[in-house]
Amino acid sequence: MSVLSSHETRAAVTEPHIGTLNEGSLHAALKADYAEPGDRFEVPLDGFVIDIHRGDLLIEIQTASFAAMGRKLDHLLSEHRILLVHPIAVETYLEKPGAKPRRSPKRGSIHSLFEELVSIPTLLDHPNLSLEAVLVSVTRIQKVDPTARRGRGGFRTTDRVLREILDRRRFDGPADLVALIPDDLPPVFTTADLARHAGVGRDVAQRMAYCFRSLGLFDERRRTRACIEYSFSG
Repeated sequence: MSVLSSHETRAAVTEPHIGTLNEGSLHAALKADYAEPGDRFEVPLDGFVIDIHRGDLLIEIQTASFAAMGRKLDHLLSEHRILLVHPIAVETYLEKPGAKPRRSPKRGSIHSLFEELVSIPTLLDHPNLSLEAVLVSVTRIQKVDPTARRGRGGFRTTDRVLREILDRRRFDGPADLVALIPDDLPPVFTTADLARHAGVGRDVAQRMAYCFRSLGLFDERRRTRACIEYSFSG
């Protein structure tokens, strides 16, 4: 699905509002994509600013860390339904000055969601919260920066531009996350088993195990010097 046509179609329902001057391109494009006629944008509410206010539903586009949302969610969830939208770049192009965009070898996946969930592992326990992961293709706009950390080649990313929305995955509660657990795990398993069966790195598997244990979906069976053994709860 091309984002350009979606953005153009919905441009009529968007207008300048407070809090948009420093908004990144990715955030702005997703907000336009989710917008519907009658929505209100950048609405002040209880000391916070809401991206999209739609009746009794608040929609928050979170392109950065979930940890930064903690206070906002704690304050608003008791009285409001919230849809938290989080983009995951499964395809990234790098655009540097004077060069054509080139595809980065780094790729995300739906399991990248746990990189953020690990900071608020019981996030989906609240009945008023839904999470939608948006799998996207993006272009990172980069500029020369001699102070950039080693490994970045002297370039710093200044913006992320949405190229295309590839898929969306909706999670309305912990049970929906179960779909991300491989079907062929043994009854007792380690994060090495989880990584191998899910096709992810060991670090991602460790975050998954931490989140699932915090949500009561995994039980810790035994600790050894080499690993922790888990089983399914119940």
